[in-house]
Amino acid sequence: MTQRLAGDASAGASIPDRLLAVATRLFAEKGYESTSVQEIVAAAGVTKGAMYHYFGAKDDLLYEIYHRLLGLQTRRLREFAGGPGTVEERLRAAAVDVLATSFQYLDEFTVFFRSMHMLPKERRRAVRAERRRYHEEFRALVEEGQREGVFRADVPADLSVHFFFGAVHQIATWYRADGPLDAQKISEYYVELFLNGLRGGPGSAAAPVPAAPAEAAAAPGRPAQDGRNADGATA
Repeated sequence: MTQRLAGDASAGASIPDRLLAVATRLFAEKGYESTSVQEIVAAAGVTKGAMYHYFGAKDDLLYEIYHRLLGLQTRRLREFAGGPGTVEERLRAAAVDVLATSFQYLDEFTVFFRSMHMLPKERRRAVRAERRRYHEEFRALVEEGQREGVFRADVPADLSVHFFFGAVHQIATWYRADGPLDAQKISEYYVELFLNGLRGGPGSAAAPVPAAPAEAAAAPGRPAQDGRNADGATA
């Protein structure tokens, strides 16, 4: 069971929190498009007028759901980045936290990445700018480790960060709470894969990636070294 940044939908909660909690649940259960404003206000126990006092439209709820999550993750990233420890320790803490908060607030996470394209153009631009700033601050830790010689410098920091977050952003498409791996174990695997890739093996920072043997690359149905099948399709 995931938590919600908006708190609960009980009568004692503030109206914005009740609306956000209910909207998050309904968007996660039914989808953003299939949820009406009437359903949201009825479940929250408020009138449409009360909702429109705080949120101008349904897409304002969608924006606020992710804005709160990203705001939390950004504040915590800055605490880790500016805290004690080696650069690897601080990057590990930041990477663990982005996974932990994504699992903890999985409904918010799922709703947003499923429905971001439905935001108005200006809202999408604002969200992308916020995410870009977050990624830049996260990337700065990788770059710090590269300057110190802790992380390999032959792979651009940008690419490493995009690779990591690309994997994180897919969690909502396959993760199940009743699956064989719990959230903590998945987070540990993700972070180790990320950090091991940054460290590389002995001598890997200077060594080129070996080419696949010609016979292996040509074998039908086997993926070639560049990630494409023999027929040119992406694996």
